Amino acid sequence: MKQMSEKEVLQHAVTEAEKKQDEIARDPYRLKLHLMPPVGWMNDPNGLCQFHGIYHVFYQYCPVDAVGSMKAWGHYTSGDLIHWKQLEAPFLPDQSFDKDGVYSGSAFLENDMMYLYYTGNVKQDGDYDLDYKGREANTVLVTSADGMHFSEKELVMTNADYPDAYTCHIRDPKIWKENGRYHMVQGGRKMIHPENPEENSAQTDYGTVLIFGSDDLHHWKFEKDVTAKARFGYMWECPDYFYLNGQPVLSLSPQGLEAQTYQFQNIYQSGYFLPERSLISEMESSKPEMAASDENESTEHRIIDETTFREWDHGFDFYAPQTFEDEQGRRILIGWAGIGDAPYDNEPTVEKGWQHALTLPRELVLQDGVILQQPLEELKQLRGQEQSVSGNVTLEQNVFELETAAFEQSWSVTIADGLEQFALVYADGILSLDLSEKAGRGRGTRQIQIPDIHSLRMIVDTSMMEIYINDGEAVLTSRFYFPDDARSIQLDGIPGASLWYLKGLEITK
Repeated sequence: MKQMSEKEVLQHAVTEAEKKQDEIARDPYRLKLHLMPPVGWMNDPNGLCQFHGIYHVFYQYCPVDAVGSMKAWGHYTSGDLIHWKQLEAPFLPDQSFDKDGVYSGSAFLENDMMYLYYTGNVKQDGDYDLDYKGREANTVLVTSADGMHFSEKELVMTNADYPDAYTCHIRDPKIWKENGRYHMVQGGRKMIHPENPEENSAQTDYGTVLIFGSDDLHHWKFEKDVTAKARFGYMWECPDYFYLNGQPVLSLSPQGLEAQTYQFQNIYQSGYFLPERSLISEMESSKPEMAASDENESTEHRIIDETTFREWDHGFDFYAPQTFEDEQGRRILIGWAGIGDAPYDNEPTVEKGWQHALTLPRELVLQDGVILQQPLEELKQLRGQEQSVSGNVTLEQNVFELETAAFEQSWSVTIADGLEQFALVYADGILSLDLSEKAGRGRGTRQIQIPDIHSLRMIVDTSMMEIYINDGEAVLTSRFYFPDDARSIQLDGIPGASLWYLKGLEITK
């Protein structure tokens, strides 16, 4: 009998795991409006694009268990963002340069080709800390002419191509084209003492974005890095760079920020800066971090004012967002509706063999120096007949949308299922999201300061909510777990609201 290759072994494991998806689909906590893993674990969205009219959502995927032991990519496609098709996992950790994980990456489209870049994770054999020694962060390229069939993997950068001042944590490539040249950002964790790694730690390392340039999308060279004026966390993950109405936007997910009363309340954050100028423009450097004596050493550009960082989402479950521009010219964001290392859990779904989801796709609009986020117009196709509600209402189904622009000075919206509930409460300029003990699985209260609220839109799925305040000026995303479907809604301080029950997405294999 012919012995299977490593790739065949992995594919067999995926195939066997996905046989359980019909059973998992019967879990009442499965979502109706949000993309989830068919089985196992999902985290970061990857490779987001619209290619030849078809939307592609790749994502971090572990089909073999619900805790993310193996990192591959999963793949969904759609022509209209309502009807989706689940495709075969396109990339497995089957090469020497990605054997410990096909980590996050992105898509770049040009000349009828899809270029997919990701980080290939390798943990070397030996007694290593994997922060400063023993980890390879390889940048890998795969191409496709149709978004369905993919080239062989091409290794385009290794640790030797990164500056010496960095730890082993460099990852998550995102590509764009500007001034006739290709550019790539990657997230990094930089050392204060590059020549003495033992003197560094998460308390001294600091996050940056590395910028690489290329003339052909295959050969890349480090150019410079960008960081904040003052240390802003020890690692910047999942960087994204794009323009809204000509304004540069740098999105990233910093790790190591200290929690404050009304911001940075999750263990890791996601947000954006609005730089005063392009990241690739000629900029004055406050001072070089080191003497830049060879091409892999770094001249650092401290152009980011860390005090201007604005969080994408203030809920319990949001991280690692990525954006893309579709063929209508919309800038669309999708985030991971989850977070790593949190002090709360999703055990009700883990015990059924799956965990996590992606957020709804959100259109981004820049207005008065703030990026507004709103679910795409396509979501309204799922609405049933509009109803007017007030006071206490027994809900006919557990997937619905609520919208209002009428508020008293203080108000609240409470969704309850027996003794379990979550409540959105506004008083004295503070908006609070409160979850009861069993419903929250350790999620308690999130609070933000917002002086005035003029609109509220809540989209509630079976076990997940997305709350949009002031046309998406502030957003809160959270999982919750009610024991059954006997739900009610209580409006206090809100004279009336519009409610729509929602149909679900249609997903086929």
